Amino acid sequence: MASTSTSTRAPIMEVFASIQGEGAYAGQAQVFLRLAGCPLRCEWCDTPSSWSVDEERSARVATAEGTKRYSAWANPFQAATWVAACEPRDARTVSVTGGEPLMWPEFLLGLPDMLAGRRLHLETAAAHPEALKRVAPVFDHLSLDLKLPEDMGEVVPIGVDGVHDEPSPRTPEDWTRVRREVLAIAADRDACAKIVIRSDRPLSAYLPLLEDLERLAPNVPLYLTPVSPIGGVGAPDPGFLEDLVEEARDLHLDVRVIPQLHRVLSIP
Repeated sequence: MASTSTSTRAPIMEVFASIQGEGAYAGQAQVFLRLAGCPLRCEWCDTPSSWSVDEERSARVATAEGTKRYSAWANPFQAATWVAACEPRDARTVSVTGGEPLMWPEFLLGLPDMLAGRRLHLETAAAHPEALKRVAPVFDHLSLDLKLPEDMGEVVPIGVDGVHDEPSPRTPEDWTRVRREVLAIAADRDACAKIVIRSDRPLSAYLPLLEDLERLAPNVPLYLTPVSPIGGVGAPDPGFLEDLVEEARDLHLDVRVIPQLHRVLSIP
């Protein structure tokens, strides 16, 4: 039976204007719509405050007039009004991030009508292919994180009504399956793949990700992101990155190395 979500509302963590720090549109001025709720536990996650959905949580909306707080649970219309309030001048591309936005597919499907005239980008862990297949057609760009199973902690259910109930991957075999399914979905779309690279993983750990990308979505550009050191997880040395780039080039992938630009610039 297909997994479902019944909620057209989603818990909004924050809305703010900034510069995109990752992927194909790094450096572009955007508005970020961050949704709360993620069942995954990446060891290098830089926004662990987005994991849980607290009924008392409020949405932080950084408008041109100052930061305001609202009840977090919002429908697409409410979210669109917050986006407009955060735009310094003309309409910007809206990047929906998290948390894991795919936990709220009905909300995502309602956004395009409310954000007419704006490009709509999705940033996702790419771990829930059923939800991605549903929502991909309404987005202008998909930014997919390809993850090593060994970088993931135990899955923690979000545990609120209305959340998408597609099972999250738990085993290496699960991660291989979902990775291949999401790459097939992204193959003919405006998309990019990102891999966070850390110092304590061997080169061989990343090769299956490169090989799946080459086989299933060879036209999707690849962005290697040295991890921003956190919780004892360190960034790789330049020689390791060079070797990994050459492995990707041997597969004829369009590969680039870009650090998290927003960390470099010390911006949200």
